[in-house]
Amino acid sequence: MKYVIVLNRQFGSLGRQVAQRVSQLLNIEYYDRDIVDETAKKMGVPISKISEEEESHGGKFLGMQFPLGNGTSEIRDRIFEEQEKIIMNLADKSSCMIVGRCADYVLRNNENILNIFVYASYGSRIKNCVDVLNLEPEEALKRIKGVDKARDSYHLKYAGYLPNDMNHIHAMLDSGTLGVEGTAQAIVQIAKLHFNLE
Repeated sequence: MKYVIVLNRQFGSLGRQVAQRVSQLLNIEYYDRDIVDETAKKMGVPISKISEEEESHGGKFLGMQFPLGNGTSEIRDRIFEEQEKIIMNLADKSSCMIVGRCADYVLRNNENILNIFVYASYGSRIKNCVDVLNLEPEEALKRIKGVDKARDSYHLKYAGYLPNDMNHIHAMLDSGTLGVEGTAQAIVQIAKLHFNLE
């Protein structure tokens, strides 16, 4: 049986690290930024050009706000359509873990899907930003607000609901309480129950 775990997260909750650990524990494929790389390739947009655009619009973290730069609405729509195809193909190939990119919405008709949302308190997220991402506290707070707002806006535009909408989530986990390893282990146990894995 092929299955997909989709993880949406708050900025600074270390959701990406959690997703990577889950994929290791379950021995399944992990997809995140490589979806962006593949989209750029399919659209004939060089990654270097995207990087330049990201840097000119506010540094390396803009990629977390606008996965392929902050272009026009038409360009973003084309990007979403291309990513949609890529995500569906990846889910069709083998069991996998996908981070963000409205994959929960794209794969809404997939019977074997588990949608997870990882969050943490502001205090935990700021600490993670400072300790793990090497940001200054003021910059951390700015990024948390900016990236969360951009992710919410993107998800609302293309999925029609917010990434933390409980009507579309199977489980929400506090990584600030459980830590990366604990959160990953909890998701693995939920997946085993949800998909009836041995």
